[in-house]
Amino acid sequence: MTTYKNIKGIEIKYLSADPPAPNAGQVWYNSTTKVVKGAINGVGAWASGNNLNGTNNQKRAGAGIQSSAIVMGGVGTGDDSNVDTELYNGTAWTEVNSLNDGRGLAAGAGTVNTAALLTAGRTASQARYDSTEIWDGSCWTEVNNLNTARYYAAGDGTSTAAILAGGNAAPAVTDETEIWDGTCWSEVNNLNSAREQTDALMGTTAAAIIATGQLGGLGALTANSEKWDGTCWTEVANVNTARILVAGAGISTSAIIFAGGPGGAELAITESWNGTSWTEVADLAVGRKNTTGSGTATLGLAAGGGTNPTAVATEEWTLTAFTTKTFDTD
Repeated sequence: MTTYKNIKGIEIKYLSADPPAPNAGQVWYNSTTKVVKGAINGVGAWASGNNLNGTNNQKRAGAGIQSSAIVMGGVGTGDDSNVDTELYNGTAWTEVNSLNDGRGLAAGAGTVNTAALLTAGRTASQARYDSTEIWDGSCWTEVNNLNTARYYAAGDGTSTAAILAGGNAAPAVTDETEIWDGTCWSEVNNLNSAREQTDALMGTTAAAIIATGQLGGLGALTANSEKWDGTCWTEVANVNTARILVAGAGISTSAIIFAGGPGGAELAITESWNGTSWTEVADLAVGRKNTTGSGTATLGLAAGGGTNPTAVATEEWTLTAFTTKTFDTD
């Protein structure tokens, strides 16, 4: 144990060079530069990406990562039946083959833009969908239906192993959860709180977290979060700002949620989840709701959304893993 001024009781490693990927809180003495350094949590920020091509860019479903994303369906002025699909390669959006069934307010799953799933949603006549489609990188194929038709549900996972929870199902908001195994949907244990109007479900069929939304019955906005362990849902720490029409990216232990709003408001607020608690971080450049989220907690993507259904703006989230700080030891 070595003690420096203002750094007492901390183990300091003696290294000839800075470590390439230190953990937050790690402190070391660089014997080459003869200074004491430490790693602190990284800083995240949003930056502009290239615009979407389509015009019905509210309530589109999304999946993938920042460098390989997909958005599908969506809502335009008086139209809930958008069939458009677009792919993002980290630089630009490209329009590709359309859905078989146009829909908005749907849920998506997938880790890359060559393999994705779309399910639930609402038709042009505002009927609830139970149908599911699979994207193979070239076209969409209809597969087995959900057990419960719904819209405004939240989903994540992959095209062969997806999870769907909540949503607006006749006659009311539902707490039902379903799991996709690549062939069919199976009902599993319900959420503790029925909710709709959130797309902030992040994770897999084995481990996921869902946050915010509008509760069933009372219609109140919620800050509630629940964590899925592959068997059941458990309530965990609340987000800082209750909201609806929010998007998210990440996994059950490391995620971000962003955008949304109560009523007519369009929030730019972003919150980060570390597996235990939520922390407010850097805002979006443009406040919006009904945006599409995808990616990870370190490399996220927000596409479309806003009051204007023709909104095309894309923003990219980047979180540095750590920041190196030099300590004064005089």
